[in-house]
Amino acid sequence: MAHRTEREQRNDERRRRILDAARLRADTDGWAAVTTRHLADAIGYSQPVLYGHFPGGKAEIMLAVALEGFADMARLCRTALGRKRGRIAIEAVADAYLEFGAAHPAVYEAMFQQPIDTRFGAEDTDPDLRAGFAALSETIGDDGDGTATEVFWGALHGLSLLERAGRIRPENRDSRVAALAVRFAPDTTA
Repeated sequence: MAHRTEREQRNDERRRRILDAARLRADTDGWAAVTTRHLADAIGYSQPVLYGHFPGGKAEIMLAVALEGFADMARLCRTALGRKRGRIAIEAVADAYLEFGAAHPAVYEAMFQQPIDTRFGAEDTDPDLRAGFAALSETIGDDGDGTATEVFWGALHGLSLLERAGRIRPENRDSRVAALAVRFAPDTTA
């Protein structure tokens, strides 16, 4: 493993502080409140320093937050899946997905609702996006063209948004997740 210079470590720390400040502000006040001026003030550096780390400004920061979110979600889904199969696997992964969306609303919004400069479902799709999709695909045993995984993902995304908006009863999450599992693993095996 290559040794990182002190300057590289400082740059990494500054970059991390910028991303953390963006996430905190977005979680508190929404992405509209995240500005380069606010972030520069929050980390105690000038705007040119911020642009030195993120030349694309807020859009690039939001993309970085989203890509970290995809990596985190993929890890959580993989961990939840483990060696489980069938309905029990679907329920575990669905719960992990929904918990991630609830626990990290600004990150989830950056991932799925804000315009970010990344492509889905293409040859040049970011590996973290592919990893998350692959985890969902494996969960339901999709050995086709990915359409079933897209439907599963769409259902999870819809549930996540409806939960966050308070449009569905929180006490019925387990029943909704169980119903989803039955749709994607209709056999009686767990």
